[in-house]
Amino acid sequence: MQKKFKLLATSSSGLESLVARELRNLEIENVSIDDRSRVFFEGDLAEIAKANLWLRTADRVKIVVGEFKARTFEELFENVYDLPWDELIPFGCQFPVSKAKSVKSTLHNEPSIQSITKKAIVKKLQTTYHRPEGVPIPENGAKFSIEIALHKDMATVLIDTTGDSLFKRGYRSEKGEAPLKENMAASIILLTNWLANPSRAFVDPTCGSGTFTIEAAMLALNMAPGMNRPFAFTAWPWFDEEILKQEKALAQKQVRKDLELDIQGFDIDGKMIEIAKHNALAAGLSDVIKYKQMRLQDFRTDKLDGVLVSNPPYGVRLEDEEAVAALYGEMGKTFAPLETWSKYILTSDVAFEKHYGAKATKKRKLYNGTLRTDLYMYFGKRMK
Repeated sequence: MQKKFKLLATSSSGLESLVARELRNLEIENVSIDDRSRVFFEGDLAEIAKANLWLRTADRVKIVVGEFKARTFEELFENVYDLPWDELIPFGCQFPVSKAKSVKSTLHNEPSIQSITKKAIVKKLQTTYHRPEGVPIPENGAKFSIEIALHKDMATVLIDTTGDSLFKRGYRSEKGEAPLKENMAASIILLTNWLANPSRAFVDPTCGSGTFTIEAAMLALNMAPGMNRPFAFTAWPWFDEEILKQEKALAQKQVRKDLELDIQGFDIDGKMIEIAKHNALAAGLSDVIKYKQMRLQDFRTDKLDGVLVSNPPYGVRLEDEEAVAALYGEMGKTFAPLETWSKYILTSDVAFEKHYGAKATKKRKLYNGTLRTDLYMYFGKRMK
């Protein structure tokens, strides 16, 4: 078994620098972002466990089995065959080639790429485990989900260590019609200035199922986001489950218990407030976050310093452009008196600033799934 692996942490476009920063903060080695905005790093089994346990902004952690040029199917077969499958996939385990992708490559038929890759791995394992040709390799054990991606004839072969995407923390049993993914919410909070002083108020006036508020609390309290969810790698015969137990024990010791937080979430929909409360309870944060049914327009505060984060309904989600424009106008009027507060508003509406009534201090392009959105940042005035 390999002692060290080359690893890849995947994320939504635009979040690569945040993923790399998280990995470096975990003291993981050789973190780099390549010219295709892919975040690579190196590590052993403990680092695989640690990265899956702690990464808030990534989607998945994958083992890089190999990289090579492939302009013909023969080249593809031979190069896949030469990879160390005998060290990675024990006899009887499942090894589906679950995904094939080709961009700007000579080999562009993705189903054929997928099929040839599978055949090469089967051939290698038949040789390794002394199975006669034509006798199938049984696949009824733990799953090793394999992916292959070609870009300009360069192939990258991967094994997914994560399973369900890392945005699935395990606390959100219920959600609204258009929920924001947990890793996107965490990324947006990391882009705010709130964590520089998390004793300040944090408010989401359109909280929905509570994702922003829960992710904010987990960040401030240094709670590992993967503590209450399964991972694909734990089922692998060569992974020592004691490693993950040790990483979880270390993570538990790092939770901050000395920090008092002022986190509040509001929503006009009482049903959503109940869902948010249920999710906060599942995350172990029911005594940390306060929720209340309230219209956004009714928000008032005498606190002089705080951060407001919102993912309000937008055209794609509501389909009523006039209602959306009116809502943005109400937001602008309601938030205008909060001159010393910083406000961060995520929307795909390119006319947001016009409806809101103020130009953002800064704007950042992000992708909510495949949907292009912008994070409009309004920085609060410094208090004298």
